[in-house]
Order: sequence, then C-alpha cells, then structure tokens
Amino acid sequence: MMNWEHLLSLKRQGDTAKRLRIEQDDTRLGFEVDYDRIIFSAPFRSLQDKTQVIPLSKTDFVHTRLTHSLEVSVVGRSLGRMVGKKLLEKYPHLEQVYGYKFNDFGAIVAAAALAHDIGNPPFGHSGEKAIGEFFKNGYGKRYKDSLTAKEYQDLIKFEGNANGFKVLSQSKPGAQGGLRLSYATLGAFMKYPKESLPHKPSDHIADKKYGFFQSERALFEDVAQELGLLKRSTTDDVSWSRHPLAYLVEAADDICYTIIDFEDGINLGLIPEEYALEYMVKLVGQTIDRNKYNALQETSDRVSYLRALAIGTLINESVDTFMKYEEEILAGTFDQSLIDKSNYQAQITDIINLSIERIYNSREVIEKEIAGYEILSTLLEARCRALDNNDTHYNQLIQQLLAPNDHSEKSLYENLIQICAEVSTMTDGKALRNYKKIKGLDVK
Repeated sequence: MMNWEHLLSLKRQGDTAKRLRIEQDDTRLGFEVDYDRIIFSAPFRSLQDKTQVIPLSKTDFVHTRLTHSLEVSVVGRSLGRMVGKKLLEKYPHLEQVYGYKFNDFGAIVAAAALAHDIGNPPFGHSGEKAIGEFFKNGYGKRYKDSLTAKEYQDLIKFEGNANGFKVLSQSKPGAQGGLRLSYATLGAFMKYPKESLPHKPSDHIADKKYGFFQSERALFEDVAQELGLLKRSTTDDVSWSRHPLAYLVEAADDICYTIIDFEDGINLGLIPEEYALEYMVKLVGQTIDRNKYNALQETSDRVSYLRALAIGTLINESVDTFMKYEEEILAGTFDQSLIDKSNYQAQITDIINLSIERIYNSREVIEKEIAGYEILSTLLEARCRALDNNDTHYNQLIQQLLAPNDHSEKSLYENLIQICAEVSTMTDGKALRNYKKIKGLDVK
C-alpha cells in the first residue's frame, strides 16, 4: 500500500538533504517552483508552435499544444485542490504532522499537467508514428541488430511521454538534473511507469504505453523508490504502479481534449453547431440555463458556454470517482482511467467518435500529417547519415546545421535517442524550415 507522506516527496534530483513540507516557505512552495520552472523553460515555450489538432494551421480558433497544456493545467489544479481537501479530511495527520495543505495537491497536479505534452514531437501524434516508422521500416531499420530489444523498441514505438520525462530530467552542461522538479511532480507526470517492453502486457491503464526510455531507466527507479510506488512486474522488467495523482493529470487531459477538440471542430465549421447542443446537452442538461444560452449571439460564445458547463460536470465527477476508489488506487489495483468510470461514458464516446470522423480524419489533418511524415523522416535520415559517416563534407554541414554543439561521446543507442529528442523538441515551423534548408528549397 502506498502512503501519501512518501507520495508527496519534495526531493529533487541531486539532493543530499531531505526537504520537509513543514519547513517550506509558503510564499515560494517547492511544488509551485516546479510549475514556474516548466513555464519558463524553452521546451514549454516551443509548444506555442506545435500541433494540437490541425497541423500547421494558422486559424485563430485552433488550440496549439501550448494553449491545450495551459488549459489542462487549470483543470488539473482544480482536480488536485478538490481531491486534496477531501484527502486532508480523511488523513488529518498529513496536515497536522507533516504540514501539507490542500493547495499542495493542486500545485503538483497543475505542474505535471502543464508538462504532460512537453515531449511530443512536431505534427501531433503522427509525429510519434513518423519517428517509429523511420526506425521500423526506413533508414533507421539498419540499427536493429546493434541495439538491445528494449533500446530498439524505444525507437520503433517512440513515445512522447517518455521523451517528456527525458526533457524534464536530462542533465546538460551547467544544468545537472534538467529542470530539477520535485519527485512528487515527476511521479504525477508519469502516466505509464514502465519501460517499452513488454508491450501492453495487461489491460491495466498503466500498461497502455510506456513512460521512460532506457536512458532514463535508473532515474525513474530512483523516483519510484523515493515515492514508495509499488513494483508491478515479477521479472527483471521495470514496471511500477502509478502515482495516484497521475490519475488526476490523465483526467484533466481526457476532459480537455474530449471537450475542447470538439469545440475547435465546431468553431472551424467541421462539426455543425446543432451537433454541439445535441451531444453536449447530455452532459450539461441539468445545469444549462436555456435563456442564457439562447441569448448568446455568436456560435463561439454558445459553444464556450456549453464547454464550461461540461468541464465543470466532469471535474466534479472525477473527484468523486477518485475518492471512491482512493484505497484501490493506493493499493495499485485500480486499473482504469477515472473517465472510464464516468456515468457519462456513452456521451463522451459519442463526442470522441464524432471528433474522429469530422476532425481527426478531415482532409486538412490527413494532408498535413503526410507532410509531417516526409519532414521528420528527412530530418532523421540526415542526422543519422551524419552520425554514420561524419567524414564527408555534406554530413559535416548537416551536423553543423542541426546539432552544432553536440561533440560528446555516446553509445549508438544514446546518440539515436538523443537525435530523436532533438528532432522532437523542434516546433512545427522549425522542422519545416530545416526540411526546406536540407532540400535546398530555402536558398536566399
């Protein structure tokens, strides 16, 4: 059984002394420092030019990864605070003995939610698939026999969540430990606390994907041990139970992308407005003020009103679900997402299916995803060819263009996963600009 006093650890990578909540300065709380470090980081700023739904879209209506992440963080903060208040009522010693406040839970979930997409490549989830395909069927396939099975799996099933953990924790010259976030925040960030193999060993929600590359395996084991997470694997394969607050981070993301992607589709004209009332009223039928709704003149205002009510409904329900199953969550036996337990599951499924049909499979999205495949494959191949043969003048030029400061000696796997990380941190626009330079299409 996990316990909250360990799960709320303020420890940071490289710490030699223990950080106690009761000794914290409430005007500059450690968990709030996590939030600040993320929001001021370059990888987070790059999310302003990364795809959420419509790749490379310049339409004012459409969310980027940045606005999506900020919204998920706001929802996550509410979820964390509401759950925190109930947990302190259930476990009063957390406040009386250790000094934790309900806002601490909100700060942890808000920071983890803010960072939840920080490792995603350009061009949305198609970017992950493009990287995987490059190593499975493209030029990168040649490395298979030189890597362990788990190292190769990291590449052919490239995972934005695992890259996010790398971005947050990777040491750089002058910045040991990356952003040096608290272990509580790193734990809440980790929705899939396992390595890439075995692939989907069970139907448990924590096994759906994986959460760290082999390059960060030792670090995550240290985080897991500090937090008191439970080991799930009975073999040498690394698999841990989720940090309970990861369920709230996941719920915040699920709520936002379900409702807000739908809103984007309506504002873009991909989904007729009448569908909004038909689908979303089932979520908010008990709370909608028909007079207020009918008085709103603009489509965007009417949809925004429904969206706000729907998010509020799902937040309240997720809090109730978390507390209902809190002891199972601490025992590591709760195997679904909070939204999977929703009384509105049928309505959520209808909204997602309509979004898939009208938004995710729209011609604009498909065309831009195809372009993303070509762009990322070209960038990866250029970097890998330069890695394989840096003696040619052309490959030296590619190295200077794409990785001018990389002079470190690494293993083949470390170099390949670093190349993936570098390409992944590019914005959509920067990836396109570098592609044009390599193809000779951007010559002044």
